[in-house]
Amino acid sequence: MLTLSVVIPTYRRPKDLARCLYALKKQKVPTYEVLVVVRDTDTETWTFLQTFNPELLPMRTVTVNVSGVVAAMNAGMDATSGDIIAFTDDDAAPHTDWLERIEAHFLSDSNIGGVGGRDWVYHGTRLEEGERQVVGQVQWFGRVIGEHHLGVGEPHEVDVLKGVNMSFRRSAIAEMHFDRRMRGNGAQLHFELAFGLALKRAGWKLIYDPKIAVDHFPGQRFDEDQRNQFNNLAFFNAVHNETLVLLENLPLIRRTVFVFWAILVGTRDAPGFVQSLRFLPKEGSLAGQKLRASLRGRREAWNTWQQSK
Repeated sequence: MLTLSVVIPTYRRPKDLARCLYALKKQKVPTYEVLVVVRDTDTETWTFLQTFNPELLPMRTVTVNVSGVVAAMNAGMDATSGDIIAFTDDDAAPHTDWLERIEAHFLSDSNIGGVGGRDWVYHGTRLEEGERQVVGQVQWFGRVIGEHHLGVGEPHEVDVLKGVNMSFRRSAIAEMHFDRRMRGNGAQLHFELAFGLALKRAGWKLIYDPKIAVDHFPGQRFDEDQRNQFNNLAFFNAVHNETLVLLENLPLIRRTVFVFWAILVGTRDAPGFVQSLRFLPKEGSLAGQKLRASLRGRREAWNTWQQSK
């Protein structure tokens, strides 16, 4: 048997957090410890926790005084003592067999360093539908495929897990931390990518199993990243983070191809010139704003990478 620690970063979403904690009470495999990471200024969450009855849930709190998910994840991880460290978000509710299935994978193969699964995304009461066989992969030229919320099929190796539903073997991550250079005041997109690729480079397997599931009810964000609403700074931050991770982890030839592809073509979320022209008829001037933010993000990531060498 393995001991399983659960880390939940939270910020100003007490109702969501309550749902998450009640879901953890129903786990088939007992939780060794649950660490709720709370910002020091988050009076809404502290007030809720004063009235919440954890009953048999072995819950502790960890305080952070720095904004952003990376600081919260690192603080929570540093405070754990279990053999396995599982992460979920405050706006998620793990299925009752979540920890049971996670533990089974780690017991099955000592070379597995990370395990994650599907997050079933709800928009209000509407479940987002769709199926993807390929999830959590970095293509040879640097295009990142996420789609963890739509994954189907058998368990398989991936390059990256999703923060709302991921877990790691303590002996695999050793002294690792989530990358503090990730930009943003809240979500800090692509922090999981840096962590996953570092583990892969160290020789560990990352396994995605869609049967390891959480229900995900995307909650309100309190930073510049408002999910599907364009914000210049949030767009810039996301492109910077993704680009920095790929520059550091791709081998020389693939890195070179990535740089040219990213600038000339890119993706919907990080457009180069071709993608910008593709969306110009539909988005008008917004396509130009996204292109400029994307190119600035790429350039700043290059500078960050050079300074970190």
